[in-house]
Amino acid sequence: MALAVILLAAGQGSRMNSDLPKVLHRLGGVPLFAHALAAGRMLEPERVILVAGHGAEAVQKALSAIDADVEVALQEEQLGTGHAVAQALPLLEGFEGRVIVHYGDTPFVRWETLEALAESPADVTVLGFHVNDPEARYGRLIEDEMGLERIVEFKDATDEERAVTLCNSGLLCADADHLKLLIAGLKNENAAGEYYLTDVIAGARAMGLTTAAVTCDETETLGINTRAELARAEAAFQARARAQAMEDGVTLSDPASVYFALDTAIGRDAVIGQHVVFGPRVTVESGAEILPFSHLEGCHVSRGATVGPFARLRPGAELAEDVHVGNFVEIKNAILDEGVKVGHLTYIGDAQVGEHTNIGAGTVTCNYDGVMKHRTTIGAHAFIGSSTMLVAPVNVGAHALTGSGSVITEDVPEGAVALGRAKQVTKPGLAVKLMDMLRAEKARRAGKQ
Repeated sequence: MALAVILLAAGQGSRMNSDLPKVLHRLGGVPLFAHALAAGRMLEPERVILVAGHGAEAVQKALSAIDADVEVALQEEQLGTGHAVAQALPLLEGFEGRVIVHYGDTPFVRWETLEALAESPADVTVLGFHVNDPEARYGRLIEDEMGLERIVEFKDATDEERAVTLCNSGLLCADADHLKLLIAGLKNENAAGEYYLTDVIAGARAMGLTTAAVTCDETETLGINTRAELARAEAAFQARARAQAMEDGVTLSDPASVYFALDTAIGRDAVIGQHVVFGPRVTVESGAEILPFSHLEGCHVSRGATVGPFARLRPGAELAEDVHVGNFVEIKNAILDEGVKVGHLTYIGDAQVGEHTNIGAGTVTCNYDGVMKHRTTIGAHAFIGSSTMLVAPVNVGAHALTGSGSVITEDVPEGAVALGRAKQVTKPGLAVKLMDMLRAEKARRAGKQ
């Protein structure tokens, strides 16, 4: 059956005490809503709709960088979860299938749980979880012999209802046609004047539809409402990511000090040292090694490559097999072919470096002229002397060599040597005379005080 996902991401999140919309706070290196979106995408839905509201422009900008195929519905007034779903339904005109309603601030619901929700035979199915604490302030799912009878909020529940262990996560699934009718029938006759999604269960029962609950572990339903909850969620995400990496055959020298992003991909037998941080969009192939205190984002590291310690790979860095990037080296938007060595204290940006080229310490590709970025190309088997400034746009041919301390502003032909530094001038004995003069001046000034 066809599937659609509606992701609610319109709330302000006032308890975060932030100018940033709640769903844009980062968890695992990405906006909060990206976790729910990724789980939904695992089901290969035909349609995905995100409902934006508070900070909609910023939310849409972040969304476009993550998944350009998501449609956006705007909830200009925040009048409850039912009202939010109503804003998305016009975009489902003509759609026939099941619709999952998910939340952008609920990051840990697994795709397998969403699949169980979608495959429920009931007309309307709610995702629930069990707690043993009668004082847990969750809405309760009240069942009878016909299935799910109603959802009662904690503040409205009797002692008997609070003793029910089955609680409401907020997620639900229904046939698209049924959902449209149920949302249209919602009333806002409550103190807040809002349209509550939870009221669809009563509406479904009144229409003679079947209702049910499927369950998951309580840890999946963790919602983020405060900075403290965000911190706890980050700790939980990192613990899971580390455990999964080791289960997949990755060596973590000090697991607690390694930080992953949601989409970090690391191959078997890769070795990750202490205090390594992965930003979004990083792939490290099998057998590569990332040494301690390195930071990687938006890059690809091939088999057998080594990175670090204290290295930074920025977006667009592409390292082929057996590349070595050493300490205090930064690579940005650059392709390093097989066997390239960049050992120390170097910046390579907007560049192409040919295979088995050696880049000396202190080399800089001077890629920015204050207005535009320019590209440097270095051929295979070249040798770039220490402290070479390559002023882009510039090309260095294969098997060429630059002298240490050179400023290269013109193309270097294949096999050539390029020297671009001022002639050294040596003055015998002048250093001693200068130092004596300086010491004498210092003593004179001290005598006047």
